[in-house]
Amino acid sequence: MIAGNPIIQRELIGTLRLPRALALQLGPALLLMLLVYLRWPSDAEVDSSGAAAHSLFSLLAYTLLAMVLLLAPIFPATSLVRERRQGTLTLLFNSNLSSLQIYFGKFAAMLLLALLPLVASLPAAAACYALGGVNPSGLVTLYAILTLDVACFTALALLVSLLSSTSDAALRITYGLVLLLAIVSLGPFQILQGSPQPLLESAASLIRSLSPIPAIMEIVGHGDIGSQGLQREGGELLRHLIVEGLATILFAAATIWQLRPTLLDRSRWQGVMTEDRAVGERRMRRMFFLVDPQRRSKAIPSFVNPVLIKEFRSRRLGRSHWVLRLIAGCAVLSLLLTFATTSSTLAWGVETIGGILVIMQGALITLVTPSLAAGLISGEHESGGWNLLRMTPITTWRVVTGKLLSVLWILLLILAATLPGYSIMMWIKPVLQEQIIQVLICLSLWSVFTLLLSAAVSSFFQRTAPATVTVYGLLIAMLGGTAIVWILRDAPFGHALVERVLLFNPLAAALSVIEMPGFAEYRLLPESWHISAVASVTAFLILVLQTWRLTRPQ
Repeated sequence: MIAGNPIIQRELIGTLRLPRALALQLGPALLLMLLVYLRWPSDAEVDSSGAAAHSLFSLLAYTLLAMVLLLAPIFPATSLVRERRQGTLTLLFNSNLSSLQIYFGKFAAMLLLALLPLVASLPAAAACYALGGVNPSGLVTLYAILTLDVACFTALALLVSLLSSTSDAALRITYGLVLLLAIVSLGPFQILQGSPQPLLESAASLIRSLSPIPAIMEIVGHGDIGSQGLQREGGELLRHLIVEGLATILFAAATIWQLRPTLLDRSRWQGVMTEDRAVGERRMRRMFFLVDPQRRSKAIPSFVNPVLIKEFRSRRLGRSHWVLRLIAGCAVLSLLLTFATTSSTLAWGVETIGGILVIMQGALITLVTPSLAAGLISGEHESGGWNLLRMTPITTWRVVTGKLLSVLWILLLILAATLPGYSIMMWIKPVLQEQIIQVLICLSLWSVFTLLLSAAVSSFFQRTAPATVTVYGLLIAMLGGTAIVWILRDAPFGHALVERVLLFNPLAAALSVIEMPGFAEYRLLPESWHISAVASVTAFLILVLQTWRLTRPQ
């Protein structure tokens, strides 16, 4: 089924010839070499305790995990959707290859590509072993877990790619699901641990096993994440192996079941506009719809930026009914989290709930903003709309402001959606009012920075998919790099170094303000605000200059 499969050679060799494939091989290797060089002992004394080797091994493990989360979905998320849009998927269905052969050819090629960063990290792993104090079985177990995670994310990305209509949509959905599996899956257990209902706690523990983070922490010996002081029996490694393996099989089976010629024959229902319906139906929809998605839009007033309205009407997530759904979900989730403050069997404290709210908002902003803003300029190039914009009398300033405001409005609504949760926190503990205001300032600065960075990166690309990947890579590298330094605080990084690094992370500043456990001892304000403001202004100037250059006659 795999041996002699022509798709493997076609996909693997064709992708390895791309320039970004070379960066995929050299980038992780150079980064890990730098980390090993920075952590290598500078004196001639032997560390008989193995602390230096263990700290280097921990740094290697978390860096590899971040690379897997960032790099594994890139190629498989665009593989099948690109085949369908180019028409080559029809040729594959009409060839002698079965659906199983097509899928496993794609899966094997994408898996081998995604494993390149792990192969490039082997010299760094050998350096950890050469220092002494690192068990060889620990290294083998780490690479086995990461290989399984790569296989799971590859299978998930192929399923999303098959069901998506565009490459950038496939990338957005895939990264969102990876974030859901790696981070959000930890939330239910964080809330339900210690619950008097064992069934709910067992279900939350099962969902938690989807995340590779607890298993990696067990391998490096950093205990159990989010245990809230309760004793856990361990075994996260085995549970993660079983659950992740079953998830991989489920994703593969769903993709193979969908991968058939009838997939190309499905037509999309165009819908019926509200004005074309009967009088009774129009009245019923007026009663039950706050914002009717099938109602025709009014003409754009002369005093309104036409680029802003164009973005709202042409982007799916920019439509009013989708924005309302997103806001309602954020509001309900924030209220549920604050409700846990008073009803949970664990004495969490308001600070912990505030930290969870900050993490939720930060993750949502990090996920949503690049998906909306990374295609502001590149999407126009890809669709051919940029030449039409250049022929209009709209100035560069109106183009930039209209596109930025279309995304900024949604981000402001997301921030406002969690205000009920913060209001309950202030009602429970009124002294937190000033801290919550500072937290909202930190989150607002993070929203503005991610928006301007995404738009600035978008202005340098002709296609949305690579622009989206680049933005996600920059944001994840920024957040993940500072998080790795924070995880390794006091061993091996000192308090002063960790505090300086966290200044570049506005989310860490928000967590320190709310006095989240682990961040309360760092003082990051107002220096973090200044750095975020300077970075945002720099990204904005780059965006304006690049957009002005693109609007000039060629």
